[in-house]
Amino acid sequence: MTPNPDSSSPPLIRRVVALGASNLTMGFAAAVSTARAGWGRDVEVFAAFGHGRSYGVSSCVVCRTLPSIVGSGLWRELESRPPAPTRGLITDVGNDILYGFSCEQILAWVAESFDRLHRVTRDVVVTDLPLASIRRLSSLKFLFLRGILFPPCRLSLAQTIDGAERLSAGLAAMAKERGARFVTPDPSWYGFDPIHIRATARARAWRTILGSPAEMRGGLGATWEAAKLALLTPERRWLFGVERVKAQAGVALRAGGKVWLY
Repeated sequence: MTPNPDSSSPPLIRRVVALGASNLTMGFAAAVSTARAGWGRDVEVFAAFGHGRSYGVSSCVVCRTLPSIVGSGLWRELESRPPAPTRGLITDVGNDILYGFSCEQILAWVAESFDRLHRVTRDVVVTDLPLASIRRLSSLKFLFLRGILFPPCRLSLAQTIDGAERLSAGLAAMAKERGARFVTPDPSWYGFDPIHIRATARARAWRTILGSPAEMRGGLGATWEAAKLALLTPERRWLFGVERVKAQAGVALRAGGKVWLY
């Protein structure tokens, strides 16, 4: 889990494949910084994320549309890469509940992501839904947040909690069956917003998700790096219905590490 101490030998290239939505989007700088701190300057990060990202269908937020995670170009890129010690992350699975999909369908998409990750690694981490903070929601607060984050959604709070609990149970069972580490979010990571990790908790949260906090000592990353990462564009997206394609050659970071977005 730590960089090779023998400076005379070639650096050990490690790779992180991260799948997610808003939490990964907002915490990406912290995740990259933590991965680099744990695995060295040569770490490669391949990621598919985005606000409102769905695992199985295209998703649109305001004027921007992204392909599904399972339909992204990430998998094609991974297949073309030489093998490397890899850790896979499956995060932010709950969006598809509020898009109206059944737990069975969502779990099928997660299983497909597992199958594809297993072609390159057996080291996979799955994050649970933040059930504790979701259960504390009042009906009024739920309607307010639903209207802002998922305007087309018409699920009730009771339906949403039931779906989240069933999806959580399915994720836990799948992680156990497939030998993945299952991370339960700490309720202290969340504030008024019950599903997005607070900015002040992101470094701690990503240390927990990526590995033992005792081993991972990365933080939020430098401000300049966070800004650079926020401005990167994925391989494929649509803006106002017009497709934009950006070839991913890997963006090298000054502090170390290289990033590909899909």
